[in-house]
Parts: sequence; C-alpha cells; structure tokens
Amino acid sequence: MRWIDIEDEADLVGDLHIETFPTLLIADDDHVCFAGPLTPQPQTLKRVLRAHPTDAMAAKVPAEISALAARLREHG
Repeated sequence: MRWIDIEDEADLVGDLHIETFPTLLIADDDHVCFAGPLTPQPQTLKRVLRAHPTDAMAAKVPAEISALAARLREHG
C-alpha cells in the first residue's frame, strides 16, 4: 500500500490527470484491478477489494494508469 500526494510526487504520477479525490489505484504484479474515484463508504471499498481482475478489464485500462502502476511497482 502506498499513499501518493499528486503534487509532491508529480514526477511519479506522470501524464495522468487526477481530477477527483479520493482516487484509488489497486494493482497487483499483473493487472490493474481498479482505478478511479471512490466514494467514502467502507462498503464500496470492500466491494472493490473483493472484485477479481479479468483480462477484459485489463484491456480497458488507459495507458497512463498502467504506466503509473508500473512506476509504483518499480519504486516500491
């Protein structure tokens, strides 16, 4: 888990433009599982965390989000 302040770590965020807060990115070594704004209800987060990524979902992830996930993996 990593918290990113998009102003303090703009070089890590790259070309991704985040306009809604909070925005959450969940990724494992192979897939972006979720990327987008999240309402502040615990049930919503639980539902997102229980979802399983699919190849179809991975194909729909914008390149900027996949690139951010890769940079996060590199920077631990």
